[in-house]
Amino acid sequence: MRVVLPIVAVLAVVAAVGVVVLTSSDDSKAKSSTSTTVAGTAGAHSVADVSYPVGVLPYAKAKSQGKEAGTDWGKRCDTTTGKLALPLFPQQPCFAPFTGDNGGATAPGVTKDTIKVIVYLPQPNDPVLKFVYAQISNDDTVDQAFQTYQSFNTMFSHYYETYGRKVELERFDASGTVADPVAAIADAESIAAKQPFMVFGGPLLTSAFADTLAKRKVMCVSCTPSQPTEWYVQHAPYVWDIQKDQIENQTLASEFIGKQLAAHPAAHAGDPAMTTKTRVFGYIHVKGSDSSQLLEDAFVASLKTYNVEFARIETYELPTELGGTGRDMITRMKEAGVTTVVFSGDPLAPQTLTSIATDQQFFPEWVVTGTVLVDTAAFSRTYDSKQWSHAFGVSNLFARVDPTTAGSVYLHKWYYGTPPAAAKTSTVTLPNLQFLYNPLQGVGPKLTPDTFRTTLFTSPIVKSTAVSPQISYGDRGIWPTTDYTGLDDQTLIWWDPVATGPDELNRPGTGLWRYVANGKRYLPGQFPKTEAKFFDRADTVTILDEPPPEAKISADYLPVK
Repeated sequence: MRVVLPIVAVLAVVAAVGVVVLTSSDDSKAKSSTSTTVAGTAGAHSVADVSYPVGVLPYAKAKSQGKEAGTDWGKRCDTTTGKLALPLFPQQPCFAPFTGDNGGATAPGVTKDTIKVIVYLPQPNDPVLKFVYAQISNDDTVDQAFQTYQSFNTMFSHYYETYGRKVELERFDASGTVADPVAAIADAESIAAKQPFMVFGGPLLTSAFADTLAKRKVMCVSCTPSQPTEWYVQHAPYVWDIQKDQIENQTLASEFIGKQLAAHPAAHAGDPAMTTKTRVFGYIHVKGSDSSQLLEDAFVASLKTYNVEFARIETYELPTELGGTGRDMITRMKEAGVTTVVFSGDPLAPQTLTSIATDQQFFPEWVVTGTVLVDTAAFSRTYDSKQWSHAFGVSNLFARVDPTTAGSVYLHKWYYGTPPAAAKTSTVTLPNLQFLYNPLQGVGPKLTPDTFRTTLFTSPIVKSTAVSPQISYGDRGIWPTTDYTGLDDQTLIWWDPVATGPDELNRPGTGLWRYVANGKRYLPGQFPKTEAKFFDRADTVTILDEPPPEAKISADYLPVK
């Protein structure tokens, strides 16, 4: 099995999705943005509404019961807000210090004193990763990555309530490449034999690793290529993700296309002759996994509910093959009269496809669909500008904040006085730790995979802002199936080829994505029927100088060590 798209999950800029798990230079830089919070339809509204186990007491519940004054919350808690005094958004609630018997060994990997977590690290010279990293000049090493995990883990241990246990990270070095299913199975078996409570990461070009861990009843997060919804249900409660699953992503993309683009002129095409023609859609997507045809069929069926059909569908397996096959693909798009190319693939393919399109004098609209990293400046700056100047669509990302005022590097400097060892990829590290630590506070002493799932499913929905997505797990009335992946919503974007500022790796340059309506986000069923104001700079944001008011955290906190 050959899969390219999931490789993006291991890259540095995926963390622009920065995950806020449960508790994430020019005129293009705005000073602030209004809240875009969208409430879910199910789940507790606050921690005060949740029924926690005995011995688990968040500040809000203590206050509602008149118990807050009798509890020593410690320096880790900002008692003016009831939140941890940690400059990490969204701030997590303070929980009362635990005393008493925590039950000892409640699950594999859990003892009276420790919670064992394995950190999977790819091979230092993995040829696939080396090729991709070279495109964006990412030179963080696996040693630096593990060091960064350790430093953030130490920081979190001084803030989060973990009921007498310390999270211990153990390094595991891959025995094969990210695309080797045989090595993936062997590695998963070796890890399972160590009996950890959870695993961070995995070889993201094969699902064999996650399949094996689930069979051995070991939880993992960010450990598999994105899968269809039902796959996660079948592997529950052991495989989790922070991104959407592929069906969820397609659901939102098809709603956007059906509501806003279908039956309208291709007004944003680069060819003036196309701009007055009713849109004719073509589809280019990566096809290399066992579920690729299923996903294509699901996307086509979803669009048919909006009376949208593709005039041409083209697929590829590897971006490196497009130098030979891409020319014929673009030719067939032209012959089919396509005005609007819908793209759903890896972040390398548009480099070749846009160059070929310009060579062939084919200047359509390019519609992005939320596939990871295509909608980042780091990669978009490598595409043919004549083509990408007509790129727009939906994104799971959100307006970024100046890294000197918020984010993983800022957090590390605040606590340690220095940037993290893996500064470029630290935004990948942080979400996995948040995924573990945030629910731990609500689980309480009896920590098992089932109680971990219960806490995720009953915790309050993390609502969106202009700089963070909505996050929820479980049955919230948002998706038709129990949700084991995090992000719920999307925003609208367009590529501004002249905007200047740093990319996601903090490299200065020209070209940034603009977030329409100041980054407003939409859940399923909420996209407006009127087309957004693409390619109009009014009411757009790219990089905020500082977090907006609803995401701002006190600058007066001092590190607790």
